[in-house]
Amino acid sequence: MKSDKVDFWILVEEHQERVLNTCYRFVHRREDAEDLTQEVFLEVYRSLDKFHGDAKFSTWIYRIAVTKSIDFLRKQKRKKRFAEAKRVFGLKNEPLPELPANEKSRPDEILQEQERQEILRKAVNSLPENQKTAIILSKYEGFKQKEIAEIMDSTVPAVESLVHRGMNNLSSYLNKTYGKKITSFLLVFRGDDV
Repeated sequence: MKSDKVDFWILVEEHQERVLNTCYRFVHRREDAEDLTQEVFLEVYRSLDKFHGDAKFSTWIYRIAVTKSIDFLRKQKRKKRFAEAKRVFGLKNEPLPELPANEKSRPDEILQEQERQEILRKAVNSLPENQKTAIILSKYEGFKQKEIAEIMDSTVPAVESLVHRGMNNLSSYLNKTYGKKITSFLLVFRGDDV
């Protein structure tokens, strides 16, 4: 039993940072991403006997992370609808938390980067769920398309199509919402594999 616990902690150490980053890309709050990461590893621990080796072990973990993140977002949407109803009936809403500043950058650079990230976050969040998942795993987390296909329980051609359509939809959203000048930074995001 002690060996199993040691093996599990090695597994956590090996995948914790990437699972945290994956969750963060979906939820955009570190505290929520940390909570989700804990939930992911609890699920992994409880479900170890259900893993049959059909996919790589790491792929199985990231599939759980994506599923937990998407479930979290669905719950948040329900909470937002409730908050909207509260606002309609005159109840107060909580203020949005402030983003922490990076001490190494100048204030104008920090603001510009925060604005760019917020624009891109809104654009990615506007995508259909499957395109959003493929974009996050590909462009933010750097998974190969074969790995994404395994995580999403899909095929490589389907993932290629999702990423391609997602990038086109991002470009359309940015053009429509912010004008042509803003889409230039999408080229950096796009990469060579699209």
